[in-house]
Amino acid sequence: MEPPIDRIKVSQSAKDQLTKLKRATKIDQWNILCRWAFCRSLAEDSPPSPVPIPMDSNVEMSWRVFGGEMSDILLVALKQRCHKDGLGTDKETLATQFRLHLHRGIGYLAGDPNVKKIEHFIEVAMPSLVEEGG
Repeated sequence: MEPPIDRIKVSQSAKDQLTKLKRATKIDQWNILCRWAFCRSLAEDSPPSPVPIPMDSNVEMSWRVFGGEMSDILLVALKQRCHKDGLGTDKETLATQFRLHLHRGIGYLAGDPNVKKIEHFIEVAMPSLVEEGG
């Protein structure tokens, strides 16, 4: 599948938040943290606010690096979310929505006081499993 965006670049603010997450979780790969963040945002019921996002940091990766083996699945999830939100699935809309979801998710993860180590990512992603003792 053709990705909606070839090069992913995050804002300086998002880079600072990712750096904080790297320290807390010991996950040292930008792309892995970005995947978690993207999925965290997709899990929200509301669409992300359409705010301008500067691409002013030096954190940059290709779509394939971002998604890894899951890149096609992540693209399908993005398309499905755009459809659910009543948006188009043209390349420009997908690229815009991807950036909005990525940055919102980074903010959510960095701002979550419960995310202090890698195990907390699992608790955020699967709260019912953790509650059941799973």
